Order: sequence, then structure tokens, then C-alpha cells
Amino acid sequence: MIEKLDDEARALALAELPEWMAVSEPDGIVRKFTFPDFVAAFGFMTRVAILAEKADHHPEWSNVYNRVVITLTTHDAGGLSQRDIDLAHAIDALLP
Repeated sequence: MIEKLDDEARALALAELPEWMAVSEPDGIVRKFTFPDFVAAFGFMTRVAILAEKADHHPEWSNVYNRVVITLTTHDAGGLSQRDIDLAHAIDALLP
């Protein structure tokens, strides 16, 4: 079973992800992305979808024109887990 991160592990993980913000509902992290246009935003979402599918861990997200908002949480753990942190790092690595 996947475990929810404790407060110390959460703080350490978030220190390494300065663009991601903690959220309480759902218990996880969120990041907002802005791209030049819809095609760039959708292309980014496609790349994230491939990463997520390979990790068998899927984000909650939304897209409006050139903006993408991604929330990562692990429902099975009841909140933020290492799987979310790993996916956040992989998502960040997609950016130039």
C-alpha cells in the first residue's frame, strides 16, 4: 500500500519543488502552467499523459486555452505520497 507522506517528508519534498504549492482539498500539490497557445498547452498535456500512464498515476487537471493546472494527490493513500512527488519531478523535467 502507498503511504501518505508525513509532515517532515512533505516539507522536504516541497523544498525541492518550488513551483508546486501545497493544497488541502484534495491533500496534495498543485502547479499552474502557461504556454504560448492552446497547441503548446495540449502538447504538454499529451507528454504528461504518457508519463502518468507509464507511472500508473494520473493527475487531476484542467486546461483553458493556454493554461494547464495540475493537481497531484494519491487517493489510495488519502493524500500526498511519494508517487505524487516523483510525478511532479517528471513533469518539471518536461519543461525547457
